[in-house]
Amino acid sequence: MPHTMSQPRILPQWAEDLRRRYLRGESSMFVLHGNVYDVVLHEGRLHTITSFLTEELLRESKDVLAVYNVATGVKFSKGGSQAKNLEDLILASGKEKALAALERLLQQASKVGVIIEYAESVAPAGDPSFMTDADRAAAVTLHRWSALPEIEKGDNVIIVIAENLTELSTKLVSNPRVAVVDVPMPDRETRRAVAHIVDPKLPAADADRYAEITAGLKSTQIASILTPPPASLQDNAEREAFIAGILGGTPDAAERAKKLAALTAGMNNDEIRRLIAPGAGEPSSSAPDPAVRARQEADRLIARRKREIMERECFGLIEILEPAHGFDVVGGMDEVKKDLLVIAQNIRDGRAARVPMGLLFTGPMGTGKTFVAEAFAKECGLTTIKLKNFRSKWVGATEGNLEKILNVIKAIGQVVVIIDEGDRAFGNTDGDGDGGTSSRVIARIKEFMSDTSNRGRILFVVMTNRPDKLDVDLKRAGRLDRKIPFLYSQTPEEVENVAKALVRKNRIKTEVDFAAIREEFGAKLVGYSNADVEAVILLANDDAAREAGGDAAVTPEHFKAAAIDYFPSRDAEMLEFMEMLAVFESSSRRLLPTKYASMSPEEIDQRLRLLRTIVGNRR
Repeated sequence: MPHTMSQPRILPQWAEDLRRRYLRGESSMFVLHGNVYDVVLHEGRLHTITSFLTEELLRESKDVLAVYNVATGVKFSKGGSQAKNLEDLILASGKEKALAALERLLQQASKVGVIIEYAESVAPAGDPSFMTDADRAAAVTLHRWSALPEIEKGDNVIIVIAENLTELSTKLVSNPRVAVVDVPMPDRETRRAVAHIVDPKLPAADADRYAEITAGLKSTQIASILTPPPASLQDNAEREAFIAGILGGTPDAAERAKKLAALTAGMNNDEIRRLIAPGAGEPSSSAPDPAVRARQEADRLIARRKREIMERECFGLIEILEPAHGFDVVGGMDEVKKDLLVIAQNIRDGRAARVPMGLLFTGPMGTGKTFVAEAFAKECGLTTIKLKNFRSKWVGATEGNLEKILNVIKAIGQVVVIIDEGDRAFGNTDGDGDGGTSSRVIARIKEFMSDTSNRGRILFVVMTNRPDKLDVDLKRAGRLDRKIPFLYSQTPEEVENVAKALVRKNRIKTEVDFAAIREEFGAKLVGYSNADVEAVILLANDDAAREAGGDAAVTPEHFKAAAIDYFPSRDAEMLEFMEMLAVFESSSRRLLPTKYASMSPEEIDQRLRLLRTIVGNRR
């Protein structure tokens, strides 16, 4: 008997894939997994996946449609009268009886569709020796169905629904007679359509914006966030804003406005004004327009949902950052900040073609790589995550952790990914001693970073003081396009710029002019790291507090004394080696100090070779 299945005008891609594979006779049994608990958009309506299958995809081509899960048993959405001779099908309480009755229905009737929800609870994954008899029997039953000739001859179809394939019996998933179909997260056009369905009055520009920033959210989440509040709540919010404008900027205005809004329900603005402030003119309220308030609230909810998804899906593998500082507290490095601000502006404006695929921050420890990376993320305004140690001692777990992280990043989009100590995170490339894990990790990272569809949406910022330990192919253009050197301050003026920024950052109470004490302060700290300069400033602040109390201002004498007193722990050859590595990797001479910018590549290489023989394997 030829296979038939209704063909609505426009099907989601996964449903079209299922339909074609069924019509070609590839299989009569399908496993749907992935985003299966979301709503499905079809012809302007939102369905659950089960209602979409029963009401849209299968209704015209099947005479009997049965839906089964272990909680509610078997229910018929169509053709239940044809199963009257199978009373035990309806009355069955255990899954053994229900599956046996469904099997008889599939063998005796034609054009039957059976949908099994929450299939992981019917035939769960696990070692068969630790399963119950019922679980083993269910796995075998579903496996047998895929090979029953009566099912194919009767033009019958079985659709099994499970969110995660790993939770479903491997006997079923690995069966070549069973077709596996992934239900993806909603794409941009679907997200835009959902936004318009739940709020038909939404302006086209807002719909486009929401389609972009809701990447990674399910359609049902988008619908719940963007559905306009009931008219009564909307009116109440507008009335509250109007009353707040009348009350002005009094300390308790917001609380009074909320109470008065409830008491004045049903009154128009003129009546409210006469009641609260007779003779008052139109309020000059600074409160935002109701539409603006709704947009702001939606933006907050979207950001919160994205954070929840990341924390849930990648628990323990990533850290979600909320940078508190921008470039205003970053001292010196004017050329670096100029370049990064241009990139941040291009990201905000959506000019993806002008955004690099990734950034490599190189330089010795204490030069501010992490601090600048977080400031850059703040300027971009994107979700910022920091990769933690995703490596595991268990076989295959490291690759699984990385895949989980990359899948979430891909779905969410609009993300800055900060990877500190990139040489340690990615490990060596030869994979010696780890079963090839490092080489597989590197290969997957390189593949992901080369995906040009991520340009402008996902930006990697990799930081390391040993770029020579990174895979050469990882550092090439098209993966880490821009290589930015971070070096120690080379002049007293650079030290002073850093010191001013650190005074602002740490809120040090002082009126000192660092230029006036250049010889005793800035000149003594040339070649010191930013972390060292900060340590000197904090030492001066502590000295002032010991002398004159906690609120005492720091004087020039305190800074001078701290500069003399501070004794850093330094490995001069290693630090110079790291500096030369940063110079060697730099993608632009413009970012280098004068003494390095004038060096030829041959001179840099010669100096690096010499330093490498001196430092050896020091870390």
